[in-house]
Amino acid sequence: MNITFLLNGETVTTDVAPTATLLDWLRAHPQLTGTKEGCNEGDCGACSVMVTDTNGARSLNACILFMPQLNGKAVRTVEGMSDADGTLHPVQQAMIDHHGSQCGFCTPGFVVSMATAHLNGATDHDTQLAGNLCRCTGYAPIIRAAEAVQELPVPTWVNDTPHLGAQDKLAEAASFASLDDFADWYVANPEATLIAGATDVGLWVTKQMRDLEEVAFLAHVPDLAAIIDTGDTLHIGAMATMTDVGAAVADTLPSYAEMIRRYGSTQVRNAATIGGNIANGSPIGDNPPALIALGATLHLRRGAERRAMPIEDFFVAYGQQDRVAAEFVEAVSLPKEAAALRCYKLSKRFDQDISAVCGCFNVEVADDTVRSARIAFGGMAGTPLRASGCEAALLGQPWTPETIEAATEAMTSDYTPMTDMRASADYRMQAAQNMLRRYFHDLAGAPTSVLEVSL
Repeated sequence: MNITFLLNGETVTTDVAPTATLLDWLRAHPQLTGTKEGCNEGDCGACSVMVTDTNGARSLNACILFMPQLNGKAVRTVEGMSDADGTLHPVQQAMIDHHGSQCGFCTPGFVVSMATAHLNGATDHDTQLAGNLCRCTGYAPIIRAAEAVQELPVPTWVNDTPHLGAQDKLAEAASFASLDDFADWYVANPEATLIAGATDVGLWVTKQMRDLEEVAFLAHVPDLAAIIDTGDTLHIGAMATMTDVGAAVADTLPSYAEMIRRYGSTQVRNAATIGGNIANGSPIGDNPPALIALGATLHLRRGAERRAMPIEDFFVAYGQQDRVAAEFVEAVSLPKEAAALRCYKLSKRFDQDISAVCGCFNVEVADDTVRSARIAFGGMAGTPLRASGCEAALLGQPWTPETIEAATEAMTSDYTPMTDMRASADYRMQAAQNMLRRYFHDLAGAPTSVLEVSL
């Protein structure tokens, strides 16, 4: 298909396969090989690029970014970080001054991520760079380089404007230009692969070498990305990125937002969508346990027909969801506030890692008695699943350590976890039980996070 975008300030029109990745396209051009292929799955950040659209600039992983996702946008690679006259971007000069590069393989990705953060005024450098891996420098000189430039002005040449003319042409040529059009199209093409952020589907292509015959890019259905505050609830469209979801819940659901901060990396959160994370039905997806604990409602659509269900009912069995052919996740709605919600993610790495266990708790205590309880885990079963026996052991009981211990024992009837490369079954069960104990102390105001506790 033909797409048009800005590349380092110049208009590019090219004919590409729908699942051609930006990384492969760039590396086929000898003058654009600064963008590196490391993991080819969105983990290492060596392929990071800056992409600008009407919502601003963000860093993305080029290895799992399909070319049609760029139509009408502006892309800047490491080659475009310096000015045409050779003047270095401040982050490039700072990397030199602070010895932030050794072997240099990861450096282009770091430079792009740092420049994007600099453009956006983001100074939480550890978070911004958690998706860029380096095996040489130990990160300290890179962080010092980022800190050195955070107050410097943004170079004019990196302020890109999206190629809006190409977006207009795409709308005219697309088989669907509205949510209704897409819903009708999907009924007629139920075997098509729906591509949201491509952080999961991208690996089907780059790792599994699958040939996706018919695809639909949901980014071309902007109505699906809306986040609507209805007063008591948030109605979040399936195409809302995890970056946007995190921002939407930061003030009222801070524990959920903090978990989202550890959801992949900045590059992944900038692409990954809440609908994609739900629809793929992963038993270790981090969103579903939080949404189940919140009592969220999932909204599905097939053609003109819509239905809603408690989100926990969507996950039927491993690899199986309550979704018929041509039906898609349209949105999820959740309470805007839940003071007792806590989300705990346990993984081998603190940042950018898949959970061994993810536990989310939402217990209402009044007059020292448990009035309601919603507890859900990921990584403990073939689907994200409520701890119904544990909840039953809590309801109506005094909120005491003794009740917690009884509830942790009841948890053994809720789950039969598996042993895999991330954790043994016994470890998973013990970790889940300890999360409930942690929750008790957390609600009591004790410091329970590794970021809070010190010797």
